[in-house]
Amino acid sequence: MQAYLLVFLGAGIGGAVRHGVNVGCARYCGTAFPYGTLTVNVVGSFIMGVLAGWLAFKAGEGWSQPLRLFLTTGILGGFTTFSAFSLDAVLLWERGDLGLALGYVAGSVVLSVAGLVAGLALMRSIAA
Repeated sequence: MQAYLLVFLGAGIGGAVRHGVNVGCARYCGTAFPYGTLTVNVVGSFIMGVLAGWLAFKAGEGWSQPLRLFLTTGILGGFTTFSAFSLDAVLLWERGDLGLALGYVAGSVVLSVAGLVAGLALMRSIAA
């Protein structure tokens, strides 16, 4: 139960920060391009890389699993799930599964966009 509470709290923090980035980017860069989403995805992926590297190579056993869960799944997951996607893709690649990594990236992008298109089409057909 503690793990779910930590993820819940972290995701709230990450979501609030994501909203702030989106509002700031819209204010300063305009809304013609999704600068906020791009910023969140790139920054979130960078932070996930730094955090994963720190936890793997520097932190050792000093960091508890609940704290790792709060930071990665919670805060970064609330900020952007793209960071988790990026980490999964790179881990597949680093362990030598290049084909699987490319399939995961391509499948995630194509199927996610297709899922969105299907959802929109469903709602348009219901609303019409």
